[in-house]
Formats: sequence, structure tokens, C-alpha cells
Amino acid sequence: MMTVRRRGPFPARRPASRHEGAARLSSFASLRIRNYRLYAIGQSTSVVGNWMQNIAVGWLTLQLTHSGTTLGIVTGARYLPLLLLGVWGGLLVDRHDTRRLLTVTQVCFAVQAALLTVLSGAHLMSVPLVVLLMLAIGLTNVFDNPARQSLISELVDREHLANAIAVNSTFINTAKLVGPGLAGIVIAVLGVTPCFALDTVSFLAVIVSLRMLRTTEMYPAEREARAKGQIRAAVAYVRRTPDLLYPMVMVYVTGILTWEFPVSLPLLTTEAFHVGSAGYGAAMAVMSVGAVLGGFVAVRRRGLSTRSLSVSAVIWGALICATALAVALVALVFVGSASITFNSSAKTLMQLGAAPQMRGRVLSIWSIGWLGGTVVGAPAVGAVGASFGPRGALLVGGLAATGVGVVVLTLSMLRRIVGQELHER
Repeated sequence: MMTVRRRGPFPARRPASRHEGAARLSSFASLRIRNYRLYAIGQSTSVVGNWMQNIAVGWLTLQLTHSGTTLGIVTGARYLPLLLLGVWGGLLVDRHDTRRLLTVTQVCFAVQAALLTVLSGAHLMSVPLVVLLMLAIGLTNVFDNPARQSLISELVDREHLANAIAVNSTFINTAKLVGPGLAGIVIAVLGVTPCFALDTVSFLAVIVSLRMLRTTEMYPAEREARAKGQIRAAVAYVRRTPDLLYPMVMVYVTGILTWEFPVSLPLLTTEAFHVGSAGYGAAMAVMSVGAVLGGFVAVRRRGLSTRSLSVSAVIWGALICATALAVALVALVFVGSASITFNSSAKTLMQLGAAPQMRGRVLSIWSIGWLGGTVVGAPAVGAVGASFGPRGALLVGGLAATGVGVVVLTLSMLRRIVGQELHER
């Protein structure tokens, strides 16, 4: 197995002092590392703009069509390239310098956001154009998503990796708290075009942070040499590794049916709460409040396992079902908290469980299910919402999360019992 080279000022392992031990136990210990701190600031700034764009695109689509099904199609178009090409994006990450690749994707995102700004400002936007631009953004995301996830493991050592992933999730969800709420205000006062313009500018924060990273203080993984069958090898690797396979199954089921809030929440706010764009932004902000709270729990969490991830899925699904039955805005706080607990735990298990030279491909397989599954799930959830209302759309996702959590929890417990019996023999 290839090893990760240690370079720069990080010394070899030695007994930790009392001060160092306290740093490791700190909820935000990874932020003591300069490179990671720069990355987290740049990413969270960009996420504010990105969620403003997401809200604006969703609201623009509803203005043009008043159709939940069309909204699902537009949302799905963004993730179609990821579904079709996601593993190739991960393979490219395994072969090439992650920081340089991320710089290229951020420039592409900025250009695409600028096109949205110009077309929207000139009143030339139509559903076909929205779909086309979402496909272009999705194509860039094929390479950006596994690169972003993989870069975290190159900025911190293994000891801080779980904390870094959880802190990153907390920062991103704090940005999601700002982004949707700000988008709702901007759309209500100025329209959707300024949201696209602000998103364009936000990508500069990521580009600057990437250029400021000190490469001598990074932990780069050995790059995979070009060879045949590397994608098949990654799929086989996940399939024969239960600690990766079980979380991956849960990610795929919930990614397709549960993580469809860009579709279900607009329907919830317009049809159940009977509020406008500001209400949609408020709903996203309320859920992000819960996500931030869940992030604070995740950064202090210890002893992650497939069983604990299964329990998270069951709780998350049950809360979504309760929200669907109650249709109460405050319930979204608990949904947001449970969602970040599940998502952060799944990503941590993937990164810790994958071999360094396989990490890009493993994370791309994860992203196909979590994000690319939207291609199938968004139109399906949108159609359910159009036929049975927002309650039905939420219930589908809640029941899916609870069901897969129960199934995987049962399988993992059986596997543990069988393993103990074989060991005793």
C-alpha cells in the first residue's frame, strides 16, 4: 500500500505534551493548521454565493413554469454529468495535483455564474437555457467535488482528519444559513440576478485561498500512475470492503430519495406555508440552523462506525416523517441537525476507510450517490409532490432513510455476531 509522505515543519510523532493533547481534544483543533484554516474560510465564503445561486435558480424556475416536476428536472440536470462521469472525475483526482485541479474548476464555476448573471439581467433566461447551464455546472462539479473532499486529507494529518471534515461541514452549513436567507431578501427586493452576480464574486475567495496554501506543509498522497482497469478496481475495492460498502448503500438510498430539499422545500413553502421567496429562504435558513447545531455535535463525536451511521439514518428519517406530518417550520431545525450528523459521519468513514491512492475514486463513487442520485430522485420527488403535495414528497425521503438505516443496522449486527462465532471457533 502506498504511503502518504510527510513534508515541511510537521515533526515525526512523539509523545504529546499536555497543550498538544488539549488541542487534539478541542472541537476545532484542525483550525490550528494554517492551510486548513485558509481552505475552510475560502470554501465557506464560496458556499454562501453558491446557495444564493441555488435558491435563485429554483425560484426562477418556479416563476417560469410553476411546476414542481420541471423544478425537479432542472435540479437533476445539475447532477446528470456527475451520475454519468463521476468516477472518471475521481480517477483524475487520484492522478493529478489536487490544488491545481481545484483552481481550474473554480475559474470554470466563476465563468458559468457570470453567464447566469448576464442572461438573467438581459431577461433572456428560459428553461432550456437554465437546464443547459446546470449541465455545464454539473460537468465542472464532476472534477470539483472529489477534489474538494480529497484536499482535506492533504491539509491535515490523519489524527485531525475526522475533526477537519466535521469542522468543514459546520463552516459550510453556517454559510448555508447565511446564503439562503440573504438570497430570499435579495430576490424579494432586487430579483434573482444579483444572486448570480454575488456567486460569481464568491469564487475569488476560493481561488485566493488555494494560491495561499503552503505546499511544503501539505500531506500529499502518492499519485496513481495511468493504467487500465482503475475504475473497475475502485468499484471492486468498495464492494469487498464492508466498512465502505454499507455506508455507501445508505448514501445512495438517501441521496436519491431523502436529500432532495431543493425540490421539496419550495413546494412546502409555496403550497403548505403559502409564503413567497422570503419564506423559502427562511425555510432553508431554519434548516441550516439545525445543520450548524448538528455540526457542533459532529466535531465532538468519537467512535464512528457503520452502526452509529445507521442509527443516524434512522433518526434523520424519523424526523423528516414527523416534519411531513406536522408541517411545522420549527421542525426543520431538527431535520437539518440530523442531516449534517449523517452526512458528516458518512464522509468521515469514507475518507478514513479508503486507501490514499483510492480516495479520489471512492469519494467520487460517494458523490454519484449523494449528489448524482438527484438526477433520478429530484424528478421523482417533484412528481410525488405535484401529485400528493409536499407532505408526500417529504414522507418518501423520510421512509427511505429510516428503512435503509434499519436494514444496514440489522446486517451489521448479524455480521458482528457471525464474526464473534467464527472467532470463538
